[in-house]
Order: sequence, then C-alpha cells, then structure tokens
Amino acid sequence: MTPTTNAPYVIGIAGSSGSGKTFFLNCFLNHFAPHEIALISQDDYYIPAHTKTQEENKLYNFDLPTAIDRPAFSKNIAALFSGQTIYREEYTFNNQALKPKLLETKPAPVLIIEGLFIFYYEEVNALLNHRIFLHAEEDIALQRRLRRDLIERGYNEEDVRYKWVNHVMPAYRQYLLPFRDQCDRIIINNTDDPAPIVAITDEISAELRTKAL
Repeated sequence: MTPTTNAPYVIGIAGSSGSGKTFFLNCFLNHFAPHEIALISQDDYYIPAHTKTQEENKLYNFDLPTAIDRPAFSKNIAALFSGQTIYREEYTFNNQALKPKLLETKPAPVLIIEGLFIFYYEEVNALLNHRIFLHAEEDIALQRRLRRDLIERGYNEEDVRYKWVNHVMPAYRQYLLPFRDQCDRIIINNTDDPAPIVAITDEISAELRTKAL
C-alpha cells in the first residue's frame, strides 16, 4: 500500500482502553460533513472468537495483533485510497443480543484510521499524515472499561479485571506505548469533563481544514 497523488489526508488515532477514544472520535467527526471525512476502525476486523484458542480460564485474548484480520483491514484501507466504497459487518464483541449492522464507508478527502495496533502495523503506519495518541491514567482507564464492559457488553467484573491485567495492559505496553513519542499530538484525558476534548477537536479540525479541505 503506497499513497497516490489523490490520496486522502490520513489521521491515525490510538490510545489505551478507557482513554476516551470513542468520545474523541465522535466530537471530531461532528466538525465535518459526511462527504468530507471517512472512518475505518480496527475493531471491525476482529477474527471471530470461535476460531481462536481459549486459555485455561476460557477467556479469549483479543488484545493481540493476531486477533485482527490484518489483510482485510489493509485491503479495505487500500480500497478507500483508490476511491472505492467498502462494506464491512459490524463486530459486536460476541454479544448475541446485538444484531450486527452492515457498515458502509465511502472514500473522502480526510480518512481517520483508528485502533490499538495502527502504529504497530507497518503498512498502516506508513500511510499516516498525522498521529494522535490518547492517554489516561491506568486507574481512571480501568474504571471506564468496567463501566463499558459491564453495561454495554454484558461481561462480569471478574473477567473484565482478569483481561485488564493479563491482556489489555500488556498489549498496550508492548504494541502501542512504544509509539507514543512518535505521535504528533499526545492528549491526556483524565477527566470526564467533555470541555477539554471538545476544545482540542475544535483546534485540530480547524487546522485540518487548511491542510486537506
């Protein structure tokens, strides 16, 4: 995958679990019309759990680069670069109560690529024009993760805490943290007050309009 003369301006956004990526992305996307910006998320490329090997405690490890269908992720990014619309079934984190949606992503002048491993995947990292790293202190991030997984995904607290210690934080330290100092902007998000994030997205989107739109 190599950029073309008509390639979009690409922003890579990554952060630890519980760093506030979803809120940041929603704020950021609100600054643009649908035809101006596209989003592709690594989370929609998880390999189905039933194809993975379970640990002794019957928990799957989703926090590994091999948990993602990397060829499909890269192929769809390349398709957006070439001006094609891509379709992908939403990943529902094995929640059988949720019916997956068919996601449609159209090419746009600005492309956001989001996910834990986007800097680690060399072929993806090479395409990024601007890298954003979101960070939250570990205890704050864990509390956010607990709220999300217990309520939205139906996990029990013991499983969430086990995954945090044995899967989430080791993956963060190995596959994301080493790239932090290479990023163009590091955003510390230790508060649930939305105002600072809104202000930052205001600033970044204004800068982006002068570069890409």
